[in-house]
Amino acid sequence: MIEVRGLRKSFGAHEVLKGIDLRCMPGTTTVILGGSGSGKSVLMKHMIGLLRPDAGQVIVDGQDISRLDGRELNAVRRKFGMVFQMAALFDSMTVFDNVAFPLREHRKDLSEAQIRRIVEEKLGLVGLRGVGEKFPAELSGGMRKRVGLARAVVLDPKIVLYDEPTTGLDPITTDNVDQMILDAKRALGVTSVVISHDIGSAFKVADQLAFLYEGRIVECAPPAEVRHSTHPQVREFLQMWFGRN
Repeated sequence: MIEVRGLRKSFGAHEVLKGIDLRCMPGTTTVILGGSGSGKSVLMKHMIGLLRPDAGQVIVDGQDISRLDGRELNAVRRKFGMVFQMAALFDSMTVFDNVAFPLREHRKDLSEAQIRRIVEEKLGLVGLRGVGEKFPAELSGGMRKRVGLARAVVLDPKIVLYDEPTTGLDPITTDNVDQMILDAKRALGVTSVVISHDIGSAFKVADQLAFLYEGRIVECAPPAEVRHSTHPQVREFLQMWFGRN
């Protein structure tokens, strides 16, 4: 569903991505692991076409998006849903209106009755029936993440991107968010890409782990294989987690 080939990106004299190769297969979850400043967010921005590579290709559903103009890119972006780090809900809107927002922006053909049916279906999918009239401030952190997911999938995307979905959450809420990612994959069949530095969550949700270090993917494999990696930086990163858990 997503294939990155030889991706390079610099900002001034600073080379952030130094030749990335990565394949995200349909219906699977890829977690991109790495420390702060390793290039995870820059890689994700290339996947959705917010940045253009200096060299290399980003192929989404068979289409090289690095060669598309703005109008063509917007069409490709309709295949994506995005769950932001802090949910990024509109505080002044109810939960219902937050989830309905993409439909009202992009599906002018739908009646309000149709929008209500779709929104209620997506809220039910994430276990939030009956909260449509609440405001984000009335929800827990985990519930806000679920609203963010409902909004991300309301247009039935093929791909969902998660930006540090467990940052700042307590262990119980983190576990709930992990389950949310797994449930979305099973219920919707979406291809998921998660950027994270949370090793515990990564090992729970990933079909493949891609470890990004100094602008390169130095390990990419199923979690069980990454657990036994011989790469020194990967081992050091994992030891910081498994050594204390």
